[in-house]
Amino acid sequence: QWYQRRVRGKMSDLPDGWVQRMSKTHGKEYYYNTETQESTWEKPTGGSQNKVRASHLLVKHRDSRRPSSWRESNITRSKDEALEILQGFIQKIERGASFAELAQENSDCSSASRGGDLGFFGRGQMQKPFEEATFALKVGEMSGPVDTDSGVHIILRTA
Repeated sequence: QWYQRRVRGKMSDLPDGWVQRMSKTHGKEYYYNTETQESTWEKPTGGSQNKVRASHLLVKHRDSRRPSSWRESNITRSKDEALEILQGFIQKIERGASFAELAQENSDCSSASRGGDLGFFGRGQMQKPFEEATFALKVGEMSGPVDTDSGVHIILRTA
């Protein structure tokens, strides 16, 4: 976004969510994103207009590129079984269940510990089908099943 904000009494042209801080260890300024908890020495540019934020619930199957997860060391279900499980989650969410709670309890991704939250990401950072589905969603909208090399997902765009 184009507008400027005040940071410590002076105008700042940092993108939304970014603040400038002083490193006690290194004695120099760095940049910190209060939304994603990302930090960098390089001044961020461009803001989040080219990024999205999403949560997902992943169900892996035996043909996933890595058929194991924090939940199961050896995943043996078929892709059709994974899709059936995912459809059950979609129905629960449509009836009012919490996406974050279902992801936390059932996702085969380590993001489960954050309710499926993947934070902000831009184009080229995720597998193509996942990226395309996420960028096509409106904020607050949930996808149907999305198939990637990792397994099958449902995606909730959050920003």
